[in-house]
Amino acid sequence: MTVLAPRGFVASATAAGIKPDGQLDLALVATEDARPVPVGAAFTSNLLAAAPVQVCRAHLTASGGLSAGIVLNSGCANAATGSEGRRAAELTCELAARALGVRPEHVLVCSTGTIGTRLDGDRIEAALPSLIGGRGSTPDHAAAAARAILTTDTRTKEVVVEADGFVVGGMAKGAAMLSPNMATMLAVLTSDVSSSSQALHTVVSSAVRHSFNEMTVDGCTSTNDSVIVMASGVGPEVQEEALAEALTAACADLALQMVADAEGGTKVVRIRVVGACDGGSARRAVRRVAESQLVKASWFGEDANWGRVLSELGSAGTPFDPDRVSVAYGPVTVCRDGVAVDHDEEALRKVLGSKQFEVICDLGLGGGSATMISADLTPAYVELNMGRS
Repeated sequence: MTVLAPRGFVASATAAGIKPDGQLDLALVATEDARPVPVGAAFTSNLLAAAPVQVCRAHLTASGGLSAGIVLNSGCANAATGSEGRRAAELTCELAARALGVRPEHVLVCSTGTIGTRLDGDRIEAALPSLIGGRGSTPDHAAAAARAILTTDTRTKEVVVEADGFVVGGMAKGAAMLSPNMATMLAVLTSDVSSSSQALHTVVSSAVRHSFNEMTVDGCTSTNDSVIVMASGVGPEVQEEALAEALTAACADLALQMVADAEGGTKVVRIRVVGACDGGSARRAVRRVAESQLVKASWFGEDANWGRVLSELGSAGTPFDPDRVSVAYGPVTVCRDGVAVDHDEEALRKVLGSKQFEVICDLGLGGGSATMISADLTPAYVELNMGRS
């Protein structure tokens, strides 16, 4: 039941007419008794923050980090829509709050879709009675909510992590415009632990840093990125470290699902940079390789073009010695001390032909390391993005 696996939550979904052809496009995740509970959240670092992000930030400040529910729509990002967009986001919260019997600041809102398109508040208003009235806690309710938030995704992204005495569940969407830097992606996670908003903020920040911030599809940071965690409090109090571990595992699973469903993608590639001078240098270097169009295109072509990898490492703006660097694809080393080395060509072809493989870059300079997951760059990605904002 994914996002409803933890106790104390309900969900629903309906078709508001934002998407064509009667597709599900409006979802709700809320507490079972409409009680505001502690929330932790992380949002996009993009200065073109969408209206729902602005509203969420304001509501979390006003409520002291409490929320009774989250309304999510797909088919319209409600970004770059000015005061009208902000009003549409506020209206969504006001209408949902009235139906739930809470204050507007106790409702959060998320949107995903095309930037620059206005959200039709009348459609939201007409659909909310069905959304609020359709709340339930069955697997079907959870599955419908997960479907309703999809855009170019080809499948839902859901996760459950069972920990010692508590559960973390979640749903997410994201297939492109993915290079989170906080945290187009949305993720809603729930847990039945007893916690505080401050503790949740701490653990979600840590979880995001070690999951969503370690993935990239195309190097683009969306206007709408949001990761929101709700704790129902019907379960036990747990150590912050235990909650952080479970939440990080859930977010890492969702991040991997996003990269595996990347627009046009055929491969998931894990890039590891080791031997850097320090962790910061490793993170900058690994992102440079993970977001290189030339490197990503070579993955699609199943070509071990390690020269492109070296070139990116050398231009990352971090310490680099061409006489110390090595590159391997899986267990097959193709470059050592900055030059080509003999290797098993058949073994290399098997690695590059896999749907998932690893690229290891050893800078030979120190103990710093970092990892990112990325996808290949394909003609299908270009075709999917030629006509959309």
